[in-house]
Amino acid sequence: MGHPHSAGKKVDYDENPFIVIWEVTRACQLKCVHCRADAQLTPDPRELTHEEGMNLIDQIYEMDNPMLVFTGGDCMMREDLYELADYAIKKGMRVSMTPSATANVTKEKMKLFKDVGLSRWGFSLDGPTPEIHDHFRGTPGSFDLTVEKIKYLNELDMPLQINTVISRYNYDSLEEMSKLVAQLGAVMWYIFLLVPTGRGQIDACISPADHEKVFRWLYELSKTAPYDIKTTAAQHYRRVVLQQKTRDHLIEKGNIQYEDSITTDFASMHDGLKRAPKGVNDGNGFAFISHIGDVMPSGLLPIVGGNVLETPLAKIYREAKVFKELRQPDHYKGKCGICEYNKICGGSRSRTYAVTGDYLESEPFCVYIPQTMRNKESAPSV
Repeated sequence: MGHPHSAGKKVDYDENPFIVIWEVTRACQLKCVHCRADAQLTPDPRELTHEEGMNLIDQIYEMDNPMLVFTGGDCMMREDLYELADYAIKKGMRVSMTPSATANVTKEKMKLFKDVGLSRWGFSLDGPTPEIHDHFRGTPGSFDLTVEKIKYLNELDMPLQINTVISRYNYDSLEEMSKLVAQLGAVMWYIFLLVPTGRGQIDACISPADHEKVFRWLYELSKTAPYDIKTTAAQHYRRVVLQQKTRDHLIEKGNIQYEDSITTDFASMHDGLKRAPKGVNDGNGFAFISHIGDVMPSGLLPIVGGNVLETPLAKIYREAKVFKELRQPDHYKGKCGICEYNKICGGSRSRTYAVTGDYLESEPFCVYIPQTMRNKESAPSV
């Protein structure tokens, strides 16, 4: 039957998340220059125990059974990961994970997870060459090891997701990267736009104008790519998709008069993503749980709403101040608050917080000027 959310089931984000990410450990053998978690070589002794983890899975499931992703650090360094996945999948949950490509990942372990019913396996690949990827991951040989592990997945016929963080390190290599993603047989290319938090630095981010160029390029690529494209910390890609779909629709109808603002009727026809029924954003359909049980709107927005060892997950998600504020895009400040796209976009709240210190401020890496602001600028002076 598949997961209930995969059929476009309506989800009330005020009540339940569409997706939950659980950082099962912070232990990792890599030294990525952009690491959100500032990962360490050994597990934190405070990380949730096996029993606490099982209880957490129960709590997540009870919130209308959202999608669940195990991450880290390197989630494969969590010794009971298989048992946790087995427990969740047998409850009927859709479970994916994003381990690091290290010698710890063997074909035998991959087969175990396939046999238990893992939905998807995600590996990070941040450049089409060893020079680019290994620099980004801080570990020589990481590129070759990642490609080797991906070939194992292909041999096992397990769905592969490739995760790529776009920054100034690989911005000029995206065309080559897109071809490599196809060659490696990925079913999804998961694009992250760098957020300057953790080890990530703002001078490694591409410019706002380059963000826009990447989004337009991704939209055109999505028409022919043999894989789906999904973005994170790039909510304004949805705005670009809707604008471009509107443009294509009007051109198809022979209407050469094009307005940047989208019509309500056409917006209701296309969400631009074909997955979540409406725009997921930090704290709005999305929840992140740290290795010690802290609940945050996102792993990239490190404001703790509560801890699952002290407060039920549902209560934190539904009632914590940061979560409630993030679910009110009309209350965002600046142009994001008045933008006609703020319900399906809303900007990256994580990047906004990292750059401005205020998660309600305007997305600092968006070039779009809302229709309301343009109308004011064009209005004749009295």
